[in-house]
Amino acid sequence: MVRNHWSDQGLSREEGSTMARWHFGATKLDRRIAKAVARNTSPAVERPARLLTWAADEHVLYVIAGGLWLAARAGDERERRQTDHLALSVVATAILPHLLKRLIDQERPDRSMVHGRRHGIPRSGKAYDAFPSGHAMHVGAVASAVSWAYPRSAPIAWGIGGLIAATRIVLLAHWTTDVLAGLAMGALVERCLRPLSGGANQADSAARQASVTPAQPQRIESSRLAVGRS
Repeated sequence: MVRNHWSDQGLSREEGSTMARWHFGATKLDRRIAKAVARNTSPAVERPARLLTWAADEHVLYVIAGGLWLAARAGDERERRQTDHLALSVVATAILPHLLKRLIDQERPDRSMVHGRRHGIPRSGKAYDAFPSGHAMHVGAVASAVSWAYPRSAPIAWGIGGLIAATRIVLLAHWTTDVLAGLAMGALVERCLRPLSGGANQADSAARQASVTPAQPQRIESSRLAVGRS
């Protein structure tokens, strides 16, 4: 299987070994889902999916995170820390997939599952860069960061993020497990970076606690006066 990969790429054994150390194959579930997509898709489905998937492109996220970071410089400390954390998460999840794809070798479904007419399915990236999904990793990090900063918005963040990540399956750019792994890795990276940005939420929690704490002695004092009068 690995030799076929090298011959398909026109590489020698030595050249192929420098590209990846491990080869990952697709699961049966991956192949079933990819076959269903390839059999039922059409240009009318693929075109909007290609547009939506750009929302998680690393270059687009660089621009968005950079813009938010610059805008937050005029805000309070909490806003600055939150955008620092978001920008750090975006950069980390942009670098990590490239490192992993140098070590892991997996053929994309748009190469192995599509034969003949493509029905609008594009050719995504390098043929053997399926694992993990970089787009899904970005989505996992951003959705996790938004959920941490704004817990009430967590369902919205993950709902929109899941929709964007699913476009990678619809486009056959990745297997389903590539996308799920990317989401999990992205969320894990974001959580690992939280100690570096913990001051934002700690300061907010302290402010909320301070606003509640002074009221407690007043309630105790008023209850004592009521008892004394009785």
